[in-house]
Amino acid sequence: MILLETSLGNIKIELYNDTPVHRDNFIKLVGEGFYDGILFHRVIEGFMVQTGDPESKTATKGARLGSGGPGYTLPAEIVPSHFHRRGAVAAARTGDQGNPMRRSSGSQFYIVHGQKTPASTLKQYSRYGFEFSQEQLKAYEEIGGAPTLDAQYTVFGEVVEGMDVVDKIATVEKDQADRPTTDVKIIKATVIQ
Repeated sequence: MILLETSLGNIKIELYNDTPVHRDNFIKLVGEGFYDGILFHRVIEGFMVQTGDPESKTATKGARLGSGGPGYTLPAEIVPSHFHRRGAVAAARTGDQGNPMRRSSGSQFYIVHGQKTPASTLKQYSRYGFEFSQEQLKAYEEIGGAPTLDAQYTVFGEVVEGMDVVDKIATVEKDQADRPTTDVKIIKATVIQ
């Protein structure tokens, strides 16, 4: 379990054991203090809030962020049972064109804020060769999420406490690049039991 103490409140994250590369890397970075002082640099209400760019620690107001990391990427660990429901924690990555193996950023991650999507809308995606499970259809309709990201990004955990804080982060005022106009930061990240 990870505790993120943010400038808007605390978020507790449970990490999944069946994505061990991402789990172990996240625990290592938290233990090193990597996330302490890092900003939520990309925030889109109804979609997700993203953080983990080390360049954000010293970024000037309005600076474009999102390309920083620890200097390595991680192999994808896309597990079908972990999907982008509201509160899912997943690794950010560069696009398919330059990253066909869908390798994850070594440090950047996002928390799904999400919105509710009717099952009838989701069933239309099947024409692209992707079928949602009954569990996914039910979750997206009842609690919401970001279904268009499924099977493309590694989901490696979920928020177990503090979704009200994610809601606060998701609804702050932001600039044209979706960066909050008033910094929202991770004050401290800690491994807890």
